[in-house]
Amino acid sequence: MTAIPSPAALGTATRAARKQLGLTQPQLALAAGVGVRFVVEMEAGKPTLRLEHILRVLHALGGELRVEGLPSASEGA
Repeated sequence: MTAIPSPAALGTATRAARKQLGLTQPQLALAAGVGVRFVVEMEAGKPTLRLEHILRVLHALGGELRVEGLPSASEGA
């Protein structure tokens, strides 16, 4: 698992995963159903991107988003 403490770190991890899979930015954008500009901005670490699209890109790369350290829903009830 990769810790992502910032948008820049997410961009770096996304770029590394894309390159490891041998995909171009346009190929990843097509696979994720987002625009090429979105992939470029995500890899650049833009902090104001839409979460729904981030999830699409992560899933297209074979990843997923996990949140750790928060109380579970049953603990808060």
